[in-house]
Amino acid sequence: MDAAAVEVSVVLPAYNEESTIKSTVAVTLDTLSSFLSPGQFEVIIAEDGCEDQTPEIADRCADSNEHVNHFHSDERLGRGEALNRAFESAAGDTLVYFDTDLATDMSHLEELVESVRSGEYDLATGSRWMPGEEAARPPKRAISSRGFNFLVRTLLGSELRDHQAGFKAFSRDAFEDLRPVVQDSHWFWDTEMLVKAQRRGYRVKEFAVDWTPKGDSKVDLVRDVLGMGSQILRTAWEIRIKPYANRRTGMVAGLFLSVIAIALMFVYLDPRTVFAEMLRADPVLIGLAAAVYVMSWPIRGWRYADILSSLGYRERVGFLTGAIFISQTGNLVFPARAGDAVRAYVVKARRAVPYTTGFASLAVERVFDLLTITFLAGGVLLGMAGLAPDQVAALSRTLSEGVGLSVAQQESARTAIIVATVVGAGAIGAVVVIVLSARSDRNRIRGLVEWTSEDSYVEFVATILERFVGDVQRVGAEPRAFTRVGGASLIIWAIDVFTAILVFLAFGITIPLGLLVAVGFFAVSVGNLAKVLPLSPGGIGLYEAAFTVLVVAMTPVAPAAALGVAIVDHGVKNVVTVLGGAASMVLLNVSLTEAMHGSAEVEETKPTDQG
Repeated sequence: MDAAAVEVSVVLPAYNEESTIKSTVAVTLDTLSSFLSPGQFEVIIAEDGCEDQTPEIADRCADSNEHVNHFHSDERLGRGEALNRAFESAAGDTLVYFDTDLATDMSHLEELVESVRSGEYDLATGSRWMPGEEAARPPKRAISSRGFNFLVRTLLGSELRDHQAGFKAFSRDAFEDLRPVVQDSHWFWDTEMLVKAQRRGYRVKEFAVDWTPKGDSKVDLVRDVLGMGSQILRTAWEIRIKPYANRRTGMVAGLFLSVIAIALMFVYLDPRTVFAEMLRADPVLIGLAAAVYVMSWPIRGWRYADILSSLGYRERVGFLTGAIFISQTGNLVFPARAGDAVRAYVVKARRAVPYTTGFASLAVERVFDLLTITFLAGGVLLGMAGLAPDQVAALSRTLSEGVGLSVAQQESARTAIIVATVVGAGAIGAVVVIVLSARSDRNRIRGLVEWTSEDSYVEFVATILERFVGDVQRVGAEPRAFTRVGGASLIIWAIDVFTAILVFLAFGITIPLGLLVAVGFFAVSVGNLAKVLPLSPGGIGLYEAAFTVLVVAMTPVAPAAALGVAIVDHGVKNVVTVLGGAASMVLLNVSLTEAMHGSAEVEETKPTDQG
């Protein structure tokens, strides 16, 4: 066949299609022959790392018909990348693809091809959701499809009704222009093509098609939530925010969010109480407490550097301290501890540390933090055996009767105690799992992910999670690193407790030093354990409640004074965090808005990202 005469190239993306590929090729050839002359078209089977007999069948189809070509891949590329490679090698100026299950009635193929081949449109796509002509779909599939298309129209500004019908055509010029700017290589590929084509002013035709669902396709957690959702957010950042987020606007936004972080303290707490208690405190000792707390941050940076070093990445302590400042500031602003993802983005964007390693190192650090403060709290309880009966009774009375506490504070205190207990047990369990898994080469992650999903997207997700678990195991397998990280964690939290003790002294509270130290360790430990659940930004309110109820139960300190200490202690630490975060954002040229949206870029976490 003369390749120069080919005008239309039809690509059939095939993954494990042994039962249908032969008949699909035959129907495609017959349909194309009905409106095109011989030699004007070619059919390319883009076989994508199949695990069945599809490659052999595709070879036989190509050998028996000069209009058919077979492009084979030994590994799974993803639907989008398989289409990219096939289109790049295709001979035609009109590029077409449709799903091999032939869910779309082939009577529409001529309209699809001629819409682009005639030059009237640059892209054409079949639609199952044109007003008044919606396709009949099972409820589960209809809900997920409508939800997806609604999000694409709302967040990405598309004017189309259906973005994922597997029935599309492109002009050669449009494809070659869009190919470099489309980042996804799997299920989101065609949606991103359509969105960016509209934004570049290409003429896109959407027309209704007769469509019959084939097979037992279903809503898939891995593909539909992890895959599609993250890609929508990534594209929304790219086209809606990134063009306007230069260094100046990014820094202004970051500083503005830092101010919000401080303001949030007054949303969850009575500002009059805050100011009244601050006025009572000795400003010199409060300043000294802040200075002592600042000393813990370089140690945090050194500890994080040690963890990353165990994973093969050596970074400067100063840079890593700044990254921690930024992420902790994010936790004060964004819900659900979303600031934790910020650090992974910062080390990826500025030092090319893969996201999987960033999250694994963060997980190790968190486990050591929780374990340390759990043992601090438990150690104090054991050391106070002589006082335990009275204190247990006082604690029980405070929780049940709420002596000196408001109803809201009573509920927060109960929640804090429960959360601290559960989180502490979880931290101990996590360390046991890390140590035991580090002694084994077995990694059951892929089997678990494949059990939760039947979609081919699990290959990407499973590879990412396997790398994450492997990184965690590597840290646990190095006794020296394990010991150093544990020792640094003890120093960090000892400084945190010493800061609280200085705040106690600033309020003029006079209780025996031994009791003061013990209560300080216990109140800070339980307060920080309670902060783990994202019930409020930065645990504001929850920390104060846990701290207050424990101080009231274990010492003669009045509830008002105990609450004042808790407010000022947490406030000092949050202000230091925010100021350090703001300075780090300027020095590292990173804004919280950039980091939050950048951390959703799952493209960077694909298996090809080797760091």
